[in-house]
Amino acid sequence: MRPSVTYLHLLRHTPFFTALSTAQLRWVIDHSREWEADAGAVIATCDHGVEPDAPYWILLDGGWQVEHAGRTVRSGHADPGKWFSAAEAHGESCVLVTNEHSYVMRIERADMLAMLDQQFGFRTHLDSGIDLYRSIFGDRTGTGRVRVVQPSQPVVGH
Repeated sequence: MRPSVTYLHLLRHTPFFTALSTAQLRWVIDHSREWEADAGAVIATCDHGVEPDAPYWILLDGGWQVEHAGRTVRSGHADPGKWFSAAEAHGESCVLVTNEHSYVMRIERADMLAMLDQQFGFRTHLDSGIDLYRSIFGDRTGTGRVRVVQPSQPVVGH
């Protein structure tokens, strides 16, 4: 992967970020890192350890796929799987790989939690992704929902 520049006018039209104000988009740019990736690039891996502090990856353009237990689930930048965090795998082995030339953004978990605390408008995108990842990795909360919590808080159901 190669570092890439994030342009506000392009980010504004990326499905994950369309509900954000200009100030919020600038905040995202200041608290993230964009990468250009060729097809076949490994974006993230999950091993058999739970990764509660795993960063969030957002697919800005292109396509990627989650490979888990012999299954491949492909997503584009407008699909529920347009974001990924190894934390969603709950310790299951998986890999996130681009399946075409793509642009991806890495956001550290603490920055994502700060954006959610500031009411950035992507909760529905996260919820649809959680539903997708629950169908891939199973529901480990006992409630049908994965809670996003501050790292210092205990995670109920784990």
